[in-house]
Amino acid sequence: MKSFYKFMVVLLFCLYLIILSKQILFKFLPLQVIVDHITLNFEGETFWHSHNFIPFKTISYYLFTAADMNFSIRIVNLAGNVIGFMPFGFLMPLLSRKFLNLKVIILATFCLSLAFELIQLIFRFGSFDVDDLILNTFGGVLGYLFIFLILKFIFNNRK
Repeated sequence: MKSFYKFMVVLLFCLYLIILSKQILFKFLPLQVIVDHITLNFEGETFWHSHNFIPFKTISYYLFTAADMNFSIRIVNLAGNVIGFMPFGFLMPLLSRKFLNLKVIILATFCLSLAFELIQLIFRFGSFDVDDLILNTFGGVLGYLFIFLILKFIFNNRK
């Protein structure tokens, strides 16, 4: 039974990573556009200006500055990053006991998020945004706290 449980968690985790990759890297691009688009050409001012390297710039824009923008668009952009990484923080402790530590979850979530952001920066599949790193990591922490509380409740009731 334990091996079936582990298999299901691994399968769910793989499915999650596929969906997350699709949502982050390939949300607007059909396959042929991706093949044609891969380039390491960093010339041009517009390329660097489409990215955000200033912490909390995008977050504060959506929260305080973008009053003329539809409220639901602002919430989807902020909450989407948080919610998208909650399953990572939730599933990792179920995959390995090494991830029962908050610091490890923070580091692992940050590294996964950074990998996605760097792929977007290098291959221009989207835009690098340091605020995505912050929101994604926060989402991983929330997912971890959720499973941590559930596991704590389960183990406390067994005693």
